[in-house]
Amino acid sequence: MNKHIITFVVSLFLGFAIGALGFNLVGATDEKASETAADPGKTESASKEGADAAKTEQATATASGEDTIFQKKGCLSCHSISKLDLAGGATGPDLSQAYVNVEGKHGKPINEFLKQPTSAVMSGVIGGNPLTDEEINEVVEMLKQASEK
Repeated sequence: MNKHIITFVVSLFLGFAIGALGFNLVGATDEKASETAADPGKTESASKEGADAAKTEQATATASGEDTIFQKKGCLSCHSISKLDLAGGATGPDLSQAYVNVEGKHGKPINEFLKQPTSAVMSGVIGGNPLTDEEINEVVEMLKQASEK
């Protein structure tokens, strides 16, 4: 039994370490995108081209989840949501069908799962960074939209 506990603790530690690393890598990428979007044109003659490039970069940044709850809370460090064009980590499953699948997989509706997850990894992640009721509602609504696409 002690061997199982040690294995669990080591796995939990590795999961957090990988998640933190992924969160830091995704955050660094988003900072560079924000800097680029803030300075779209380098010269006067290229101002129109720079403005067009800034719009394209801003659309790309938004599509990659820069302003979503998933980015703000670090979900995209491990998960992606392909139906919403939100690229993220590959550690966790794609959340495009989470709205439909969570209850069958975890035995409770998604909003309750986000308050008190039944999986060990998500319990640790959400326990360290809990979601407010407003954030849960925002996540649930976006996952519902993803499941309907």
